[in-house]
Amino acid sequence: MKEKYKKKEIRILGIDDSPFDKFNDKEVLVIGVFYRGGNYPDGVLSTKVEIDGGDSTIKLIEMVNKSKFKSQLQCIMLDGIALGGFNVVNIEKLNSETGIPVIVVMRYYPDLKKMFDAMKKLGYDNKIKLIEKAGKIYKIYKIYIQIKGIGLEDAKEIIKISSIHSYIPEPIRVAHLIGAGLVKGESKGKA
Repeated sequence: MKEKYKKKEIRILGIDDSPFDKFNDKEVLVIGVFYRGGNYPDGVLSTKVEIDGGDSTIKLIEMVNKSKFKSQLQCIMLDGIALGGFNVVNIEKLNSETGIPVIVVMRYYPDLKKMFDAMKKLGYDNKIKLIEKAGKIYKIYKIYIQIKGIGLEDAKEIIKISSIHSYIPEPIRVAHLIGAGLVKGESKGKA
């Protein structure tokens, strides 16, 4: 295990999309929150991605690489592998083009068959390949993760350090709350 991942104030970027209307919206607001471990927010970033589009990976790469916080960043956490419906993030490319490890966090084990069936009906075979390419899904505590650019033990340590108020790491939880508050006027408090 790398010593830098054991530090309580490791710099993490948590990313989540905001609520959207899949019938009327063309884009969704994506929020990134920089955290020191699970205790201190340091900054907020945002971008927009197309609903069910294919631009999430490049938009996240641009958002991270342009940030003044990038030099301190040691991990990117995503709330799920897709933003804005089926706008699937290529986590391998996100990792390689930012140089930062990626952890995808999921509350529940995904029903891949159901998801892939829906994606096939929509002609999203290329997006299915991205999800498969993301790798194995691991159960960590009470959540599930996929990882790129980091070992499983280091990922577990980061999840442990950053999960303060729930099983969901604070950077993702707060990104969710901010996104909901901005789009809906108020968050429900369920992140």
